[in-house]
Formats: sequence, structure tokens, C-alpha cells
Amino acid sequence: MNPSALGSGSSQQVNSAAAASPGQIAKKVPNPIDRHVGSRVRMRRMMLGMSQEKLGDALGLTFQQVQKYEKGANRIGASRLQQISQILQVPVSFFFEGVPAQRPERVEGFSEAPSPAYVSDFLATSDGLALTKAFVRIGDAKLRRRIVDLVEQIAGEE
Repeated sequence: MNPSALGSGSSQQVNSAAAASPGQIAKKVPNPIDRHVGSRVRMRRMMLGMSQEKLGDALGLTFQQVQKYEKGANRIGASRLQQISQILQVPVSFFFEGVPAQRPERVEGFSEAPSPAYVSDFLATSDGLALTKAFVRIGDAKLRRRIVDLVEQIAGEE
């Protein structure tokens, strides 16, 4: 077996368009699953009000390494993911909830289904998390419904 076929453990893939351009450095693209797992780490860390620095200290890492994990730039190994799950008080499976499916070849005549990933992407932002936390504190169901109606009108959706 070719040792280079085993990979270096990096989640990076060479962008074929960049690799095809002579004289240019190939741009690396994070694996979608690594990005998803990283965004779930970020979302849970933010839900707990924990800084990247505090998580990094608990893991024995710098906050920059935590940033790379959260962006999917660096793959999180199994033992490290187990450690993160204990610190963030969730099961390891939490990080894989809603993971993007690997897309098969597109079949002619079928449109692509919209991805629910935008929901977890939004919840992984500070605005998304703050909005969600505030919204669930509203006890009046009718008021919550009116807020949803208002936001839909502002966004121009029916």
C-alpha cells in the first residue's frame, strides 16, 4: 500500500480547480463533516457561555487550535472528541446530529432538496444562539407566534 494514500490525518482536501492551475498554490477545503462537527462544538461551547480559551485550557490546547477545530480546518480525533464531549457535557453523538449526507451523483430530472444545515449554521452563530435563548424564554405562545409572523413579514416570506 502506498503510504501517502493513508493521508496525514488532516481534514483538508485539495481543491481540484486550484490544483489544476499551474504556478498557484492549491487551496485546501475543509471536509463538510469536519466543518459540521466543529460547528456543533462551537454551538455547544457558546450555549454554555464558555470561551475558546477556557475550552482550550481544559484540553491543554491554545484557543487558536480550538478555532481550527470549530472551523473544520483541523480534524478532531476520536479521543479528543470524547474529551470535548465530557467537557461540554454532551454525548459524542451530539456532534454528529444533522451531519450533511454525502451526496450521490445528481440524477437528471430531480431537483436538489434544500439542506437543513442552515438551521444548525444559524444556531452556531452568536446572534442565532442569543435569539433562540431569548425566544424560548417568552412564555406566551400567542406572542411567540406573532413574533414569528413579524419576522416572516420582514423577511418577505409567506
